[in-house]
Parts: sequence; structure tokens; C-alpha cells
Amino acid sequence: MQIQIMQDVLQANDAKAAELKTLLNEKNILMINIISSPGSGKTTLLEKTLPALSSKFKIAVIEGDVETDRDAQRLDHYGVPVSLINTCGSCHLESVSIEKALSVLDLDNLDLIIVENVGNLVCPAEFDIGEDHKIAILSTPEGDDKALKYPLLFQEAALALLNKIDLLEHTDFNKDTFYADLKKLSPNLQVLEISCKKQIGLENWYAWLEEKILAKKGSNP
Repeated sequence: MQIQIMQDVLQANDAKAAELKTLLNEKNILMINIISSPGSGKTTLLEKTLPALSSKFKIAVIEGDVETDRDAQRLDHYGVPVSLINTCGSCHLESVSIEKALSVLDLDNLDLIIVENVGNLVCPAEFDIGEDHKIAILSTPEGDDKALKYPLLFQEAALALLNKIDLLEHTDFNKDTFYADLKKLSPNLQVLEISCKKQIGLENWYAWLEEKILAKKGSNP
């Protein structure tokens, strides 16, 4: 019975996600879904990304948290719409919640929607929310074994960001192990090494995003 209930939940979620994907395609809006553990640097990445790209593109953020609006408050200073979803205990965002968040955004005046999912490496990877791309973030203090421990995320992701690269020498993170594991799981997965705090490698992230935004806008002239 539990398996059937879960199948029903996923099927309903996927159906709604397909509707959202169609809507965003019609509007030529790129939506990315950022997934990571708590504390890996998702919000800090957005604090760097928004001022870097908001002069070129019209951006909105959907902020997912179990409780509080603290991360949303951190992003309020950057002059972009921020739609907050508190899951009240749930470990992931679902497409029905994204639909509600989209309803308060001006979709005729956006190029990019960034979803910051709930901090979790497991459940968010299982739920399609209508996004174009999942982005996996891993920070060096978390350890080099996370890709094999949580394979679905790294198999589903279009891009992985290895954050806090500036702390590498202070951890036991082994890049050779990490990249070997990724090659087994997803041989073609692109990885960008960054440090949000030290602003290392972020220009490559900005360039990746800009390329995807322009490609999305050009796909439906």
C-alpha cells in the first residue's frame, strides 16, 4: 500500500510538473532547481549571482525552506521578486507548491527563475518541479563520498558545483575520488569548481547560466 501511495504522489507531481514546463516554455523562461545539503552555499551562491546577472536578465527566486523566511530575507536586498515556500516539515518542494509560487510572479516579465530547494540530497532529486535543469551543489567540507551515497541527484543534474574549493587544503576531500565516482554515475556531468565566499570560478557559473538563458529564449522566437 505504501508503495502504491508513493507512486500516486509521484505521478500526480509529474503531471503538474509537465503543465508547468509547458507554461514556462511558452513564456521562454528558464527555470533551474538548485539542490544541496544544508550549509553547502546555495543562498550565498544566489547572493553573488543576482547582482552579477540582474542587469542583463529579469530574474525571480522561489525560496524553499522547512521553516522561517531567513534565506528569503537575505535575498530581499537584490531587487528581484522572491516567492517563499515554507514546507512545514516536508523535505522537498513539489510541483503544486511551485505552481502557487509562480502565480504571484509576473511571468511575462522574466527570463530566469531560480528555485532554491529545501536542503536535502535525497527527496528533492526525486521530484520534478517543471524545471529545465537540476543543479547539484556539494561543498568540500561535506566529504568526497557524497556522489556515491546520493547517486540520483548527480545522475539527474545538468551541472554540479563543487563549492568552498578555497577550504580544500583544510579538509580531507579527495578530488580524485570525487571525480572517479562521478564518472561512474554520470560520465558527461560538467563540474565547476567555485568558492562563493572568495568569488573563485563564479564567472564560469555566470557564463553557463547566460548560455542556458539565451538558448531558452532562442528556442521559441
